[in-house]
Amino acid sequence: MTIRKTVTLVEEINSEYGARADPPLRRVAIAAVFENPLAGKAAGADLKPLIDTSLELGASLTRTALTALGASPAELRAYTKAAVVGTGGDLEHGAAMIHPRLGMAMRRAIKRGRVIIPGHAKVGPPGTAVDLIYGPLDEGWDLDAFDSTPVLIHDAPRPNEIVLWIGYATGPRVNARCKGPDQKEVDALVASFGKN
Repeated sequence: MTIRKTVTLVEEINSEYGARADPPLRRVAIAAVFENPLAGKAAGADLKPLIDTSLELGASLTRTALTALGASPAELRAYTKAAVVGTGGDLEHGAAMIHPRLGMAMRRAIKRGRVIIPGHAKVGPPGTAVDLIYGPLDEGWDLDAFDSTPVLIHDAPRPNEIVLWIGYATGPRVNARCKGPDQKEVDALVASFGKN
């Protein structure tokens, strides 16, 4: 794998709409820009090289992200992942990067993460923005952990590249107060469908 560059974005949010964050919300988004070994290849090419790359990058980017964030795994509340494939590749290359094994590498690195990691892929030219959707690590109905932030790299992906993003956050949205159902309530609703 040839990594052209990495980009790390760290945010510390101290207040939103007059509500103070105590402690401040910290989010990190980190990307690797690398050569797509399947760019220009016929549809149906074996995706294993990309899946293997996702395992390697999931571990290394997570280590770098935690260092940049200045947080331990125990301090994390949310995570995310996304890929932007250059126009010489196809959407399935991005899907191979984020869906089969990346999440397992991220979880292994932080030793947490029961809940599916929100993630999506797209194809685009350099400067293509992607919204990173942060979701809860351990409790799927932790609605306050859901958040998003747009990211882009002005000169990536080139046609033969992929940009892989991962991210972590230390807390809920500042001023979060959306309370929704818990798992028991959802399970009861779903169970009621069979009674009609």
